Amino acid sequence: MDILILGVNGFIGSHLTAEILEKTDWTVHGMDLSSDRIGKWEGHKRFRFLEGDIDINHEWIAYHVRKCDVCLPLVAIATPASYVSHPLEVFELDFEHNLRVVRQCAKYKTRVIFPSTSEVYGMCPDDEFDEESSPLVYGPVTKSRWIYACAKQLLDRVILAMGRDRNLQYTLFRPFNWIGPNLDSIHSAKEGSSRVVTQFLGHLLREEPITLVDGGSQRRCFTHIDDGIDALMRILKNDKGCADSGIFNIGNPKNDHSIKELAQTMVRLLGECKGYEKIAKNARIVEQSADKYYGGQYQDVVRRVPSIKRAGEKLGWTPKIGFDEAVRRTIASYTETSTQPDTSEGWSVAR
Repeated sequence: MDILILGVNGFIGSHLTAEILEKTDWTVHGMDLSSDRIGKWEGHKRFRFLEGDIDINHEWIAYHVRKCDVCLPLVAIATPASYVSHPLEVFELDFEHNLRVVRQCAKYKTRVIFPSTSEVYGMCPDDEFDEESSPLVYGPVTKSRWIYACAKQLLDRVILAMGRDRNLQYTLFRPFNWIGPNLDSIHSAKEGSSRVVTQFLGHLLREEPITLVDGGSQRRCFTHIDDGIDALMRILKNDKGCADSGIFNIGNPKNDHSIKELAQTMVRLLGECKGYEKIAKNARIVEQSADKYYGGQYQDVVRRVPSIKRAGEKLGWTPKIGFDEAVRRTIASYTETSTQPDTSEGWSVAR
């Protein structure tokens, strides 16, 4: 099987590439702005890489969409600070550029596996978010924070319509706060420039205070990347068409914790790492309002718990890695290596 991964050097793309090349006979054709995460695979007989831009290399993308069996357009801006500071860039990349790729998949009859996001549920009041029945609830248009969720939701709807009207073969997956090695750079000092785990870890290692927005009461279900990649491999294999025309939440409802609990857990687990005991002991946690941290155009989600019944029934998938272990492995991947990829600029992948 030939697989096209746009955003191959991102968090999900790099882990998926490693899994494919190590455990299957499939070929990966990948494109991204850089190759620091997937450099070890360059030169592999089943890996083809182009350093390129989804907004520029249209002909290369069209050729490989036509050539490949499956396309995963993983390119997105997925950091909340960007939703407020650069909403048009978020919409243009996350919706417009990806829409062009999806249209090519429909034209060339190429299966598309598209990364939706847990953010599409917005402020959904349901205890568990169901892929096909939960309402998608957003704030007012004056809160530009919602442009990411809106862009992803709209493309979800376009993909389903193309499946109905143009016979597009598709699967949507919705990651719920995937964490693990190579999540983001921890070396950028800019607030909001990475996702919460790497933001906190960067502050800890630089001996800066961790900032909890509005007290850190917001809750998330943290999912280790290994569990996420297991689900994606099942979607790619698609035994007996189990993933066809499906929408799947990929998250760990047992790992439902507040951001404050995440910060406290990270301090505790960092203190268990040899050589970091003093840093953990001196760690400080402070609080700041969302208006001051992000600006007045921000609005947050109180909780985000997925129903994973559909993934269990259709894919035979269940997450296995608990919260402490997921956080511990993520921290270790940064503290046990001397250099980390710098992705403070450019693409990232769905949260």
